Amino acid sequence: MAYHSTDLDRLFQALADPTRRAILAQLARGPASVSDLAAPFDMALPSFMAHLRRLEDGGLIETTKQGRVRTCALVPDAFAPAQDWLAAQRAEWEARLDRLDDYIRNLMKDRDNGH
Repeated sequence: MAYHSTDLDRLFQALADPTRRAILAQLARGPASVSDLAAPFDMALPSFMAHLRRLEDGGLIETTKQGRVRTCALVPDAFAPAQDWLAAQRAEWEARLDRLDDYIRNLMKDRDNGH
């Protein structure tokens, strides 16, 4: 398991902002135009577009343009790299905690046996 991945870094950077997470929540209901996505946010369109670029750079969304309308959609399995990394971290920490539990049980057993 690599501890450094540029793609994983970009994915987590994209997820780091609450505005971008809110955009992803909107897109979880289905594709939407940029204007529909931007409507709930009190910010200038260039600032909003910067959020969309960060999400696209992170591999979380894709955009298409038809005429004057740009539509955004979630990328299928975009969260898989983060889920894989988190699962590996969980397994590592569970193994560490299991070893700590075994160590403490052995200490307690030795103490009870007078060692």
